[in-house]
Amino acid sequence: MERTTRTRGDSQPETGGKIPGSDGHAAFSLEAREPSLLPILLAVPHAGQVYPSSLLAMMRDPRRNAVRLEDRHIDRVARYAAAETGAGLLVAHAPRAMIDLNRSPDDVDHDMIRYGRDSAPRRTPPGWRTRNGLGLVPRRLPDVGELWTGQLGEADLAARLDGIHTPYHEALGAVLRRMRDRWGMALLLDIHSMPPLTPRPAGTPAPVCVLGDRFGASCDAGLANAAQEHLRDAGLTVAANRPYAGGYVLDRHAAPRQGIHALQIEFCRSLYLDSRLMEPTEGVAATGAILAGLIRRLSDEVALIGQGRRWDLAAE
Repeated sequence: MERTTRTRGDSQPETGGKIPGSDGHAAFSLEAREPSLLPILLAVPHAGQVYPSSLLAMMRDPRRNAVRLEDRHIDRVARYAAAETGAGLLVAHAPRAMIDLNRSPDDVDHDMIRYGRDSAPRRTPPGWRTRNGLGLVPRRLPDVGELWTGQLGEADLAARLDGIHTPYHEALGAVLRRMRDRWGMALLLDIHSMPPLTPRPAGTPAPVCVLGDRFGASCDAGLANAAQEHLRDAGLTVAANRPYAGGYVLDRHAAPRQGIHALQIEFCRSLYLDSRLMEPTEGVAATGAILAGLIRRLSDEVALIGQGRRWDLAAE
């Protein structure tokens, strides 16, 4: 695993990991003050846009397909909110086309990997996302078909795991534990974006924000309800868990009984991108301000619950 580098300053920005084939470009950046100002960390796993030439050379129609895999420019919304509030911020620079940080390292479509003669991988049954083409390394997209011109080498997959996936999740887990130890409780907001949803039932406004808490498993119900209330009061149509309930990030890092809670937030791209859903608009600041308000609302509640949790532990 690549060492992280730290520069001095109040926000203590760090970089970590390495994107294979990119001449040493960091896999992620982390801005998290120590000690933390708030018990909340924002993470953005799917907005990376560092595409090595070797990756693009293997991709069919890279200009079109790479963009379709991105949570395009949602990192700008998260950066705005972090700057306004002082919340910690972890942003992946590696693109989802290379490796999906919201998938388990075991969630591999082995048919797309070229293994050596002596290799005998332990083939775990693929999850439903992998069967649909969106596993650890995305394979296909609806209406597009196969994304790649050939198989991925076994060593290439290992380099992506060692350089990107492993250090990203180690950094994420470490920050959350430090926040929990300081405040008694920590909250991860895993920030994503989604294409516009179809109204259901007909005539009902489609949600422009979806909160996922793994159907109650990853976050205190009071916090999840407060998040929905705040976003609705801000004028957004909000849904819970459908169609996005959260994935591997929440499964791996959320541990409510140990004081670490997590919510996935999906913002519709129409809120902050142009009509082609390609370039940022003034909606970045507007959406970022809504997210900043949510952070302020939840940080007070997280700190209060964390203080009560400390009292409970001290009394045991």
